[in-house]
Amino acid sequence: MIPREPPRGPQLGFLYVPPYRVQGVSIAGEQAAVQVPELDVCFDIGLCPRPALASPYVALTHGHMDHAAGLAYYFSQRHFQGMGVGTVVCHPLLEQPIRNIMRAWVDVEGQQTPYKLVALPPDGEIEIKNNIYLRAFSTIHTDSSVGYVVLERRSKLKPELVGLPQEKLMELKRSGQEITRTLEIPLVCYTGDTQWGDHFDRPDVLESQTLITECTFLEPGHKDRAAIGKHLHLDDIVRLLERCKSSAVVLTHLSRRTNMNEARQQIDEKIPPEHRDRLHVLMDRRANRDRYERQLREVEAG
Repeated sequence: MIPREPPRGPQLGFLYVPPYRVQGVSIAGEQAAVQVPELDVCFDIGLCPRPALASPYVALTHGHMDHAAGLAYYFSQRHFQGMGVGTVVCHPLLEQPIRNIMRAWVDVEGQQTPYKLVALPPDGEIEIKNNIYLRAFSTIHTDSSVGYVVLERRSKLKPELVGLPQEKLMELKRSGQEITRTLEIPLVCYTGDTQWGDHFDRPDVLESQTLITECTFLEPGHKDRAAIGKHLHLDDIVRLLERCKSSAVVLTHLSRRTNMNEARQQIDEKIPPEHRDRLHVLMDRRANRDRYERQLREVEAG
């Protein structure tokens, strides 16, 4: 008898939520790596899918292996392929353990891989692109954890000065008067693994254009399990949708325990119709493919 082929690994989930792509793999307990290529960042790096190498930044939410096991490989492959030194941003309590891992790999491989590590405390920020910043915020999980908001800062003329001649504006500026104000626009938020908490009151979370959040438990009888593991339940997503202004909310970290047909059924039963169109599941490849094909047709139709 001819043996069966080995099981195939998970394909990347993919969503186009204009103007960004959200792509990667996120399966609870197995691997999580969610990339937004246009913003040069991959959130978490569980098993480092190949496209994630193109992101010069990895924003690590916490140190559980399904979120962090690909760190050394990410650094190594970036260097091996001549893509520049990768940078991992992490909670300050993870900085030394990650350095220990990289030091151990020197002994294992007999060579040293260059890497950059940024310990970013909650509410700390770094600039990852021109006028684009990565901000950390505290979350609640079983280990030291943070979520991230990618935000843009734009300078705008103060409202009371709009319409003034250019000469007058220059005169005010020369006199030392501030003529512009800085607008902060939350582009993408990624919560990582977390239970419900005060971070879901933050304006930069609730007002992000795209909000990527975990939802590990969907079944009605699993709320206690969600609380024990400090994860979100689908009931939390219902109240999040009622509060947030995001045009797209992307669910990640579903478990294999719930197959996608069951997940769709739970979502259709729980999510109010007025919010259903802006809720997406990263690993629901069938629904996301259908949606992407509609987007293509709309573009072709002009």
